[in-house]
Amino acid sequence: MAESSRIFTAALIVIGDEILSGRTHDKNIAQVAEWLGVQGIRLSEVRVVADDTPAIVEAVNTLRARNDYLFTTGGIGPTHDDITVDAVAEALGVGVIVHPDARAILEGYYADKPGGLTEARLRMARVPDGAVLIPNRYTGAPGIRFANVFLMAGVPQITAGMLDALSGTLEGGHKLLSETLGCWVQESEVADLLRETEAAFEGCQIGSYPFWRDGKSGANFVVRSVDAEELASCVRQLMRGLEAMERPAYPGGIE
Repeated sequence: MAESSRIFTAALIVIGDEILSGRTHDKNIAQVAEWLGVQGIRLSEVRVVADDTPAIVEAVNTLRARNDYLFTTGGIGPTHDDITVDAVAEALGVGVIVHPDARAILEGYYADKPGGLTEARLRMARVPDGAVLIPNRYTGAPGIRFANVFLMAGVPQITAGMLDALSGTLEGGHKLLSETLGCWVQESEVADLLRETEAAFEGCQIGSYPFWRDGKSGANFVVRSVDAEELASCVRQLMRGLEAMERPAYPGGIE
């Protein structure tokens, strides 16, 4: 993986009616975001989409055009409502084929299992024509890559394995670094300080995350940058500003 000063971005489409209905709580966003950060790629946006072909096509074409990479999770299984492959192929303007290597992997995986490689299971070997496979060490059924689009499983453990298989293979920039300061203060009291501190450090962003605990208001401030020295300077200035307001800061944040 080459390292560049340019900021590389990725988008994620989480696909599935079960996510939108609340029956399933998505766990992939956090792990995809964390993995991308290690690769030097910033997760810039996430969209949750139903199992609906036009919606998936529109999301794929919109998000892949304005990001370096696009990831999807969900909808690549063996059932009738697993339509991600077909929808992505439509978005890419290609057909769908049974990938010979994927078929061979599934034949081996299901050889000693009841029913063997059924037509339903063979659906997991279907890919947009021209795609390459992403290994899946858990269940055999591979993920799929076509240019800058990556189709991943919806099951978090399987997604994690696919991400691991991709580690070090994507071009990224400098890793996004972060430091957290916690403070017992209302956001409105320090809004000007946060804005002025961020403005003084062009390469830094400050996020404010308020909470209410034990009858008191507090906030954790997360400072992010790809430059370690600028990050440290920004954190020091923010700490000094809080201390000047008699609001001591706690490095690492308040849990």
